[in-house]
Amino acid sequence: MERQKINVRVAGKNYTLVSSDPPEYVRRVAALVDRRLNEMELAAGISQQQAMALTCFNLADELLKARDENTELKRRMLETRAEEKEKP
Repeated sequence: MERQKINVRVAGKNYTLVSSDPPEYVRRVAALVDRRLNEMELAAGISQQQAMALTCFNLADELLKARDENTELKRRMLETRAEEKEKP
């Protein structure tokens, strides 16, 4: 898919993103970021700038944990396949 410009709104500000992903997906990403940012601001009672930084940390944490879990699942799958091939 070719790259295209997609307009989104996060934290009350408009952004134009360029992506080869479908516009619906980019809007879902922006909606997630906006929702998490709003939750952080409300729960912590902090400035928008602080909420943005903490939201980035939280999303990065989730990403890294998901990647680690994915790596572990792939490792287990490969081990299982290897064990199955060794069986008579």
